[in-house]
Amino acid sequence: SVEAALQDGYDFIFANKHCEPVFNQSAWYRIRRRTEDAEFNSCMYQPTGWESPLRFVAMRIPTAPTARKPVQCELFEENQYLYRIFCTTLGGKAHEVIATYDKRADVENLVGEAKREGLDAIPSGRFKNNHAFFQIAMLAYNLWRYFKMLAQLCDAKVPRFAGVKDNTIRIARLKLLMIAAKVVRPGNRDKVKYSIHDTRTPGLLLFYEFLDRLRLEKKQVRNASIF
Repeated sequence: SVEAALQDGYDFIFANKHCEPVFNQSAWYRIRRRTEDAEFNSCMYQPTGWESPLRFVAMRIPTAPTARKPVQCELFEENQYLYRIFCTTLGGKAHEVIATYDKRADVENLVGEAKREGLDAIPSGRFKNNHAFFQIAMLAYNLWRYFKMLAQLCDAKVPRFAGVKDNTIRIARLKLLMIAAKVVRPGNRDKVKYSIHDTRTPGLLLFYEFLDRLRLEKKQVRNASIF
């Protein structure tokens, strides 16, 4: 993988499983904003059989001794840590490179969520039918993503919505959609009435008011631009 990426001129970050680069023990550093006692380091290292040395970045976290077993001191300092080592062509500090790699996990979570929302289903044996189905499924998924981000904007007034942007679609539906209601038609007008006994109802109504204000502000801006 490394050789192919270098030949094609791509930048990369590959997790290291086999090489054992040697890091300067005095170069380990910490960053204050991380909660765990993680330390970072980097070095140039040329594994056996490689044509040239490459950069390796590392993150190490102290391992906590188990309470059930008697504590035995480790002979070597390296055995006191859990290591994550990566081979990369990217510049920047070691913790920044590893943070870039960790963003991949967020992408994989979104892909998995989209699959669970319908992309895993193949409803037809015809390509065009499946293409249309996938487009509709992705449209619905993206609408829910935007819906969650809008709900996050009014979390100051609705504490229940705090963190809803990071919730899965299934959890967001429980907060924003799956609330007991009924449709009535007083005076030939369709209305949706929510149960006052559901603790989620006040927050949902405040969210609807927030959406109405956004819609009104956009309409006023559009009218002002016409004049």
